[in-house]
Amino acid sequence: MRGADTFTEGLFTLKKLDDFVPANHPLRVIRTMVNKALAEMGDLFAQMYEDDIKGGRPSIAPEKLLRAMLLQVLYSIRSERQLMEQTQYNLLFRWFIGLSMDDAVWVPTVFTKNRERLIEHDAVVAFFNEVLKLADKKRWLSKEHFSVDGTLIQAWAGHKSFVRKDGKDDDDGGDFRGKSRSNETHESSTDPDSRLFRKGKTASELRFMGHTLMENRNGLIVNAIVTQADGHAEREAAKAMVADARQVNPEGEITLGADKGYDAAEFIKALQDMKVTPHVAQNKSNRASAVPDEIAATEGYAISMQKRKLIEQGFGWAKFFGPIRQVMVRGIKKVDQVFMMAMAAHNLVRMRTMGQVRLECA
Repeated sequence: MRGADTFTEGLFTLKKLDDFVPANHPLRVIRTMVNKALAEMGDLFAQMYEDDIKGGRPSIAPEKLLRAMLLQVLYSIRSERQLMEQTQYNLLFRWFIGLSMDDAVWVPTVFTKNRERLIEHDAVVAFFNEVLKLADKKRWLSKEHFSVDGTLIQAWAGHKSFVRKDGKDDDDGGDFRGKSRSNETHESSTDPDSRLFRKGKTASELRFMGHTLMENRNGLIVNAIVTQADGHAEREAAKAMVADARQVNPEGEITLGADKGYDAAEFIKALQDMKVTPHVAQNKSNRASAVPDEIAATEGYAISMQKRKLIEQGFGWAKFFGPIRQVMVRGIKKVDQVFMMAMAAHNLVRMRTMGQVRLECA
């Protein structure tokens, strides 16, 4: 018998938000890990809001704000306005963030303003580090073997914003094709931190560079940073990140895998000075490689060459699902926070999968 097309809405419901989320939903495991990480950040949150003791209306809880930012990455939501709109009617989002069915969703501008406070106090960096601590407790991190790489991030700025620094007119009527412009004489009027840069066969665009350091055991990102785009940024960022890894493991053996772009005498020497074994792919195209042949002939070198390719999965995930193919924020500080949150999300997804695989194999 055909059912009637009627709609009767109950005045009350006895169900909780948790009842609407499937027991095997992947966000359940991720939310548990996120809550453990946030629980360790209480002191930082207290410092962020210590000036509010005089009173006033309560701001957005930083824990809820960080969960909402994480959802934005996990579900490829392009803007805060769209995130707030979907949170209004999405019970799964409300459950993950920590909002009840009756709680009002924040105004997008209020959400954005409160997010600025997190950036100012490096709360995203602290969250990234707490997620790593969870992985370390499960012994999923290697402290000896790492890989490094960088990727281009398109800035939220166009060619027409790339104007002369001295304020003079280029007299080209806005048609920049065929004109010589450089970062020495020009800068973007909308995002001065971005740089006109090209790599390989790509076109010149206003860009940043994102860099990650990956541990080779399970492919988790242990360090991430955004710099201005230039030809030396990858190696300089790699030296800074591997120096941090050396501080964590001051006496142990450390190897660093990388592609041919890192095969430069200055970089290899810097690694050796830090007592880091350079497992860098040899570049012998019409030149001699700076990587010693005796290192390249070892079994560990061959393993690093295989493992280092895992780092591309982080970039691929963050560009396909996350927001770093072209960021929708301006300024290197904000771009760095977006990049760091994307890498934290990637780690959480990977850790969830690793935990599930180990549970099934047990």
